[in-house]
Amino acid sequence: MHGPALYVVAFFAALVISTVSSPAGVSGAVLLLPFQVSVLGTPSPAVTPTNLLFNVVATPGALYRYWRQGQTGGKLTGVLLFGTVPGVVAGSTVRATLLPGTQAIEIIIAVVLIPLGTWLAAHVAPDGTPRLVLSTTQMVLMALLVGAVGGIYGIGGGSILAPMLVGAGRSPRDVAPATLASTFVTSVVGVATFLLLSAANHSSAAPDWTVGIALGAGGLLGGYLGALAQPHLPDRLIRRILGVLVTAIGVRYAYLAASD
Repeated sequence: MHGPALYVVAFFAALVISTVSSPAGVSGAVLLLPFQVSVLGTPSPAVTPTNLLFNVVATPGALYRYWRQGQTGGKLTGVLLFGTVPGVVAGSTVRATLLPGTQAIEIIIAVVLIPLGTWLAAHVAPDGTPRLVLSTTQMVLMALLVGAVGGIYGIGGGSILAPMLVGAGRSPRDVAPATLASTFVTSVVGVATFLLLSAANHSSAAPDWTVGIALGAGGLLGGYLGALAQPHLPDRLIRRILGVLVTAIGVRYAYLAASD
């Protein structure tokens, strides 16, 4: 696909995906990765920073709407950022310089996300269900690992952090702005890291700017609409949407692992 049609398709695909995913704290970048490769023809490794660029452009729409609604994520946002920022630098460096086989990581993601997503989609926790309490250290370590995976694959990490936090008992209304804020900051850092590495190594690790911005523009509007709708959606529905998304992501990574 070439020309203006490519950017129109990119815009509307990102619009739909972000509208559905942003109420659950997922930017939609992980769902756009296979779309970029198979439909838009974005080459590797440029597809990774292009996906991060999508996050940079798209997530402010949802974050602004959540801020207007008084949803900032509180202390959870800072805890996640403390782990994901150094993680994404490490992951981006590995992706742009070493380019190792990623099959083991794909298997791990699939093994974690498929059962977690299935449980979130099928299980409805009754009121008063005890939470799985994660310490600050545990959440920072989790965010560090997720940030590294995000740097390698070009995802902000919300698609992994959100189901883990919601599954631990946190409300999607607190989780969504925190994971999207983490996605935004780590994606900015990730794009900057790829640009520096691309310049230093004279490689093709820079993003495809036009595709990334077209996707991001659709995601910007879709994220705003999704955040606007979230207060009107019951937590149970958001959990189930998140579960379906996460299961689909896990299946995708299982397919990638089997194809390597």
